[in-house]
Amino acid sequence: MGSTFMGLETSRRGLQTQQSALYTTGHNISNANTLGYSRQRVNMQTTGGFPGVGLNAGTMPGFLGTGVEAGSIQRIRDGFVDQQYRGETNKLGYWDTRSKAIGQIEDIMNEPSEYGLQKSLSQFWGSLQDLATHPENGGARKVVIERGIAVADSFNYMNKSLEELKTNAGQEIGISAVEINSIMSQIAGLNDQIASIEPNGYLPNDLYDARDVLVDKLSGFLPIETSYTKSGGNASSVAEGIVTIKVKLGGNPAPEPITVVSGKDAATLKLDGADSKGYPTAPVTGFSFTGNGKASGGQMSVDNMLDTGSLKSFVNTYGYQTSDGVKGLLPDMITKLDKMADAFMSEFNKQHEKGYELDSTTQGEAFFEGTGADGIKVRGSIIKDPSKIAASSAASAEGNGENAKILGQVQFVKVNGEGDGQLGGATVQTYFQGIIGELGVDGQQAAKMKFNSETLLISVENRRASISSVSLDEEMTNMIKFQQAYNASARMVTVVDETLDKIINGMGVVGR
Repeated sequence: MGSTFMGLETSRRGLQTQQSALYTTGHNISNANTLGYSRQRVNMQTTGGFPGVGLNAGTMPGFLGTGVEAGSIQRIRDGFVDQQYRGETNKLGYWDTRSKAIGQIEDIMNEPSEYGLQKSLSQFWGSLQDLATHPENGGARKVVIERGIAVADSFNYMNKSLEELKTNAGQEIGISAVEINSIMSQIAGLNDQIASIEPNGYLPNDLYDARDVLVDKLSGFLPIETSYTKSGGNASSVAEGIVTIKVKLGGNPAPEPITVVSGKDAATLKLDGADSKGYPTAPVTGFSFTGNGKASGGQMSVDNMLDTGSLKSFVNTYGYQTSDGVKGLLPDMITKLDKMADAFMSEFNKQHEKGYELDSTTQGEAFFEGTGADGIKVRGSIIKDPSKIAASSAASAEGNGENAKILGQVQFVKVNGEGDGQLGGATVQTYFQGIIGELGVDGQQAAKMKFNSETLLISVENRRASISSVSLDEEMTNMIKFQQAYNASARMVTVVDETLDKIINGMGVVGR
């Protein structure tokens, strides 16, 4: 038979366990709005029955229960959903960054508008038609020069703005590398703390949450995979252990993933060929993960970087080196603009040099000079002397404006070939329209992929929230449930106390 005081111990355990559940509920309610917090629950389990098992154990009918205990306080988390969330975060990081970059380029190109390059070219062609009608008019000649300067300025402005955008993209690469290193170092530090707590049988749930927030953030930069190793010692069966993070690579066949975090060790990411600030000085060739302890590190070239994560998107925007030359969103756009500027200058100067100046005896010189969109400008001698505009098509033909008319038709000349200054059979105008059209299609594609990634991420995030986030209604229900259970255990203590009082103070006093 069990001890008379056994009922007190059983009820005490009930009080203590329900109290733990109430405290945990309070912790959940307090962190209802904390970023990355996962709700926690007390895993209650029955204590060993009476009598115990063994040769010397007493015998009695049945097997008497001895109460309840808090086996562990566990956070509610689904690892599979976490993997899905990080995968979608990685995709969104790439497309969000690319969409923003294309949007900035579209703002620079500013087409269609009343102030872009297309409008400047149209006004320039129009001023040449006016000059063809009045070739001897000094005002018309000055207008042609001013319109030519406006065209050159438009080219110069777009080139300068694109170069600045490229510089900013390069700085984003350096800043991203610093942030990635910081995140990996923090994860390794949390691993170290967790490894020192778990072997004692405790579950550091809040440290798990802090680590998962950092892993989520890292997945926005790089495609990663995670695995967990048990801490050993007297660790709980539901302890999550130490996370190992590897960066996935592409290619055929794909190289082995690079271990960047293992236990308390984290690798260090560095851009190859970076300056003292960590910014690129040339098209990106790759990155190096310098190993540290168990974090082996390795080389990540642009050829085996997967097209996911914001880091790769910044690289694709800034420009990277391949066996076929420099590729990238901004380098391609700058190259196309340079090609267009060179073709425009070449065709216009070629026709201008066939004409004659206002004195009707001197053949024309190049109207534009320089190289590329950055260097194009109206020749200084023509700016100083508008009479040098070769509007006439023949010598000694006063009032002849035929060449100015032909110059105005240069916009319709097809420029053959694929080399520098060649547009593959397109006119200057249609080539520029093609640039804008291609940019628009790329922007639309990026915006669509960003929207799709956001939609999928929101779906996964809602699924994760339904599992891990705090529901105040549910917590209030639990609070009432645990409170009532606590009150019932307390009432049980009172009942046992009254029983003991009767036994101790009431027995053996008969007949007195």
